[in-house]
Amino acid sequence: MGAMQACNVPVCELGEGIFWHPERGSFCWFDILGKKLYEQVNDGPVRVIDCPGNASAAARIDEKRLVVAVDDGLHILDMESKSWERYLDVEADNSVTRSNDSRVHPSGSFWFGTMGWNFEQGAGSIYHISQGKLQLIYSNITIPNATCFTQDGTIGYFTDSLEGTVWRVKLDPNSGLPVSDREVFLTFEKGQGVPDGAVVDADGNFWIAVWGGYKVAAYRPDGSKLTEFSASASNVSCPVFGGENCSELRATTALEHLDEAERAKQPDGGKVFSAQTSYRGQVEAMYKL
Repeated sequence: MGAMQACNVPVCELGEGIFWHPERGSFCWFDILGKKLYEQVNDGPVRVIDCPGNASAAARIDEKRLVVAVDDGLHILDMESKSWERYLDVEADNSVTRSNDSRVHPSGSFWFGTMGWNFEQGAGSIYHISQGKLQLIYSNITIPNATCFTQDGTIGYFTDSLEGTVWRVKLDPNSGLPVSDREVFLTFEKGQGVPDGAVVDADGNFWIAVWGGYKVAAYRPDGSKLTEFSASASNVSCPVFGGENCSELRATTALEHLDEAERAKQPDGGKVFSAQTSYRGQVEAMYKL
């Protein structure tokens, strides 16, 4: 067990989608409600990029370009010029939904999740996107989260946070498409917190942010508990490994749904938290246009 410390970064109302950008040596993350993308190298100054909508996640294309999940689909961002171009509409005509948790499969395809702005039951979906081709893989999802993959691309994970269930599914490593029915991997009971964003490390361990639980919890591939890292903010939303040797654990947090009294008790709520670990993450693949 360990403890994460708050980084010197802006406070997010809904911090999410943190990822490591090895080509730039930076951690990047979003404030979904603030429509901002943040970038930080080590503990240096934080660079801010305005987003064209409520952005939630991103994938690297190359050293300077990202494909970004926004509320109406995918946009391409040039991080140097801060310019945006529309790439692919996903539920762009559906005013009920926005993007949420998304991640790149080792094959270079992209899993893209949507959810209702007001958590409408079953309004969300999970899509598979490969070289601009969109394919629905799961529907009737309320809050898609915990999208992540083993390093060899044969196993994928995801959750519907509302149900408190994390599923595991076998995948085609060459495409990132499911080749089996999903099966239950973890179940979070009421009072244990809500499963949110997740990542798989280089040894196949599953690390998940626990919203309302003040922590990132890690589980072995067989589902047994490995360890956990605590934070002084209740709503931990998304973890990632990065930095030197990919051994630094960082996680976003959020203030959303906390009243004034609860916010006062969490002065570091909404910040990114960090800890040096003895574990090693995997570098996420780039998205193939």
